[in-house]
Amino acid sequence: MHYLCLLIFFIILTLKSSFAQFNNNSFGISANAVYTTSAEIFLNPNSSDPIVRNQSYTLEDIFSPALDVRYRLSEHFILGINLEYINKSAEAPNLTAFIGSQVVVLDVEDGFRVIPVELTAHYFFPFSTQDFKFLMGGGIGYYRGEFTRKISDAELALVERKIALGIHVSASLDYLVINNFSVRFEMKFRDPQYEVKSEYTKNEVVYQGETINLPDDAFETKVNIDGLTFILGIVYHL
Repeated sequence: MHYLCLLIFFIILTLKSSFAQFNNNSFGISANAVYTTSAEIFLNPNSSDPIVRNQSYTLEDIFSPALDVRYRLSEHFILGINLEYINKSAEAPNLTAFIGSQVVVLDVEDGFRVIPVELTAHYFFPFSTQDFKFLMGGGIGYYRGEFTRKISDAELALVERKIALGIHVSASLDYLVINNFSVRFEMKFRDPQYEVKSEYTKNEVVYQGETINLPDDAFETKVNIDGLTFILGIVYHL
């Protein structure tokens, strides 16, 4: 509902404003620093028990680089493609194992790695000025990801990856510093999720002086990037 209210607000402003050109440039290429507030990892996404299936843990403060290319199709519409690389991990006590006759919870480093490729149609608002350019966009993304885990000297190998698509909405502001360069501030709402099947690269590891056997079978994991995304970029217009 708040997305709709924001859109209505911008449309009302356009009725009272005049159009400003993007200085007659057709292309914009930006190098971006991206901050995503959080993502969720589900270790048992296909469990028959709904409580186990919905259990997750959160990774926060996710920073990533991105490249964005935009082409002006017409006076009001711009088509953009965004390529990003996200790699985040953190220590988490989430793996149980037998050491002697005791069941213990191991501290492992879990995370995810994903390459989002997002196609966005942007609307250029007529109330923009020569220095400030306002846009709102929406589109679809493809997310090529994997789950990562490191315990001692063992890691994970990807066995199977399911196709993951998602939609997003964004609002951005370009401030033209000089003729062909601008600073971009953008906020993006997206909620992509993907599932992968992984297996350990080794069958046993030494943990705190004890030998631990790791499962031979592949297991499934789900990653949901559900946090808000904030973007700061430098744009070259040509």
